[in-house]
Amino acid sequence: MTNHHHLHAPLRSAPQSSSQSFTAKLLLLLTLLPLSLAALAFILQWRGGIPDPTTHWSPPGSHHLFPGMESSPLSSATVRSSSFDCVNLGRSASPSFPYYQNWKFDSASNLRPKILITTSTSAGLDQILPWMFYHKVIGVSTFYLFVEGKAASPEVSKVLESIPGVKVIYRAKELEEQQARSRIWNETWLSSFFYKPCNYELFVKQSLNMEMAIVMARDAGMDWIIHLDTDELLHPAGAKEYSLRQLLQDVPGNVDMVIFPNYESSVERDDIKEPFTEVSMFKRNYDHVPKDTYFGMYKESTRGNPNYFLTYGNGKSAARIQEHLRPNGAHRWHNYMKTPNEIKLEEAAVLHYTYARFSDLTSRRDRCGCKPTKEDVKRCFMLEFDRAAFIIASTATEEEMLKWYHEHIVWDDKDIKIKLLRKGILTRIYAPMAIIQGLRESGVFSSVIASAPTTVSKEKFLATIDSSNSSRATASVSHPSRKIGRSRENKATARKTLDVEVAEFQEFAVPPLAPPIIDFNRLTIEV
Repeated sequence: MTNHHHLHAPLRSAPQSSSQSFTAKLLLLLTLLPLSLAALAFILQWRGGIPDPTTHWSPPGSHHLFPGMESSPLSSATVRSSSFDCVNLGRSASPSFPYYQNWKFDSASNLRPKILITTSTSAGLDQILPWMFYHKVIGVSTFYLFVEGKAASPEVSKVLESIPGVKVIYRAKELEEQQARSRIWNETWLSSFFYKPCNYELFVKQSLNMEMAIVMARDAGMDWIIHLDTDELLHPAGAKEYSLRQLLQDVPGNVDMVIFPNYESSVERDDIKEPFTEVSMFKRNYDHVPKDTYFGMYKESTRGNPNYFLTYGNGKSAARIQEHLRPNGAHRWHNYMKTPNEIKLEEAAVLHYTYARFSDLTSRRDRCGCKPTKEDVKRCFMLEFDRAAFIIASTATEEEMLKWYHEHIVWDDKDIKIKLLRKGILTRIYAPMAIIQGLRESGVFSSVIASAPTTVSKEKFLATIDSSNSSRATASVSHPSRKIGRSRENKATARKTLDVEVAEFQEFAVPPLAPPIIDFNRLTIEV
């Protein structure tokens, strides 16, 4: 029995020895594999096969480092002094988006659809650059800027002209003469706005600019055109990856116009300086709120103001570029040969930052030369709140204006805010705030300014002078649209009238309209 036991002992230990050998080989393999890969990577990088990760995220020639790489031996850039870095917070030495290859968002890209935004503005870079680059991020490739006032100054225009995909059109004498020959002056759809000051004059000017933008957009091969003011941001909710391009790409081919209902900024402080990055609360449009909620919460929503919204409530629109397209006022597009097939978006919106700064009260007042009386403001402003704001800004003291601003614009009552947020009248939207703040912190805006040419060409400078002279004239002295209209008035009869077929599709221009109103005195609803 003893010999039998010793005979079988080696047979029982053999599996255990084999298992130990397999484990040892596996451990050796796991040890050698990463070492081999590391050695291969080192050899490839030494021979130039793998790019330095610090240069992968920076454009060629850029000295910006990826966060956390300042002291990395992989980077050839030297560490700068802290004092120099502080100076560079406001200005960048490199015309580049530090951590994103090609911040200029190539306007010549073959991505479709090609989207154009046109605007008429007198704003400065502090408003135009965030507005523009936000829309570049969500898919807009081209911008037509009809500039005057501050926007036409050499300091601003030289920066705007240096940005790819941006065309700057000055309100110079040549432009006014060209627009004086527009067919619009002989048509009826805009005629009720002719020869009136302030907002009416602006409305006509915007329509004439939109007409020119259509022609240029068609020549440039654009697919969609949108008219926006520089205090408005498109909010492509419901689209993949928060993309306006994706949103319009999904629109059926038989649709001519897409309507974006507007949401209105609802400020919670009186010291806002940068609305795009300081305002997150908005009042939703009538079309995006259940009707019983809208009318049930109407009194709390208006807070004694003339309407549900402070200003307009009929949104903005995008039009597909096609033959016979024409503007129909600043809010809509139309067609000379047919009634456009339009759809209204159920989630996407245009965010309107209106009266978001206390200084907006006086800036609007200073742009208009009307008398601050209830009768005179009617010929200057289309909406009731604009009229009331103009009178207050023209007659009240600074303290009285601030009190009025809190009563009618600032949402101070926390309980009402929470109630309306729960009901869906108010909503929080953070995407634009996050995008614009990210662009600013990444140095995009300062890089654009730093990379702009230091001088403006003589031709552009002369156009700037003409534009500035035109914009400095007060409403009571100079009305470009009225002046243009009169110069063509006697020649109107010499033109051929429109064909009957075209006239069938004439429709009056769509002005800024208020949402449905409840008259509590008569218990009626006005649309």
